[in-house]
Amino acid sequence: MADSVNTRIQGEIEQNQVMLYMKGTPIFPQCGFSARIVQILTHMGVPFQSANVLEDDQLRDGIKEFSQWPTIPQLYVKGEFVGGCDIVTEMFQSGELETLLAEKGVAQKTGA
Repeated sequence: MADSVNTRIQGEIEQNQVMLYMKGTPIFPQCGFSARIVQILTHMGVPFQSANVLEDDQLRDGIKEFSQWPTIPQLYVKGEFVGGCDIVTEMFQSGELETLLAEKGVAQKTGA
């Protein structure tokens, strides 16, 4: 069963330039940390896909194992694990997130 979850996660992060594993949905986040990453990505005008780990216990456990990271939300850009809320927030504040997205060729709205 773990293999199918890993396969799903691998597929999602390969098929979507920006993939967010979160609690809830972008419209209705169910934790403050997930909401913060959604706000940052939305503010930057970055299109992203998300998966609600609260709907799937296997995914909730599987994503932690996949990334070797104990908490959710988790942000992936072009298949690469970026981090959780604290890391993404720090990267956003320092401008590092914008640089990473630009280097990876991820579209952003300019002047947002």
